[in-house]
Amino acid sequence: MGEGKGSSLVYLLVVVLSLVAFGFAIAAERRRSTGRIEIDPTNGNYTFCVYDSDVATGYGVGAFLFLFSSESLLMAVTKCMCFGRPLAPGGSRAWAIIYFSSSLLTFLIAEACLVAGAAKNAYHTKYRGMVYAQSWTCESLRKGVFIAGAVFVVFTMILNVYFYMYFTKATRQAAARKTTTGRPSSSTVGMAGYA
Repeated sequence: MGEGKGSSLVYLLVVVLSLVAFGFAIAAERRRSTGRIEIDPTNGNYTFCVYDSDVATGYGVGAFLFLFSSESLLMAVTKCMCFGRPLAPGGSRAWAIIYFSSSLLTFLIAEACLVAGAAKNAYHTKYRGMVYAQSWTCESLRKGVFIAGAVFVVFTMILNVYFYMYFTKATRQAAARKTTTGRPSSSTVGMAGYA
């Protein structure tokens, strides 16, 4: 893959990994742990919470890892926009910077939602408490935490695709400018010997 040329494989991997993360986030939301109150069989005065399976935690962690691998792939290919050749000045570079910043922000929000949801779901699955109260409710993960993560996964995917598109356009313009002038795009002053 040459510098400045967008790779279809990168587009495909970013989209597929993000869609898998989206699917895992939706599955995690649908399989959240829920608790029910049980009466202690040995002593009828005690109640405790029994939670169902912990599958949503695994789905949440899976969504986190797939989104993280998608973002890592894109940052490795683009060298995080910090290293490598400079981008050509102009609209493409400006849009690449805007999409890079936006995708990084949505990535961090999505990852925070997925990790928080997985951790909270796991905590409540392991939790058991015994009380004398009749109005005792079993805590569970709030609806929508994984859905919020899924929505931000989609936003991240869209912004990453646009970021990579404008990034490759800006690197292609920088390469074209260098071949047209025969020297790097930065302005340099030629020095000649004094005669």
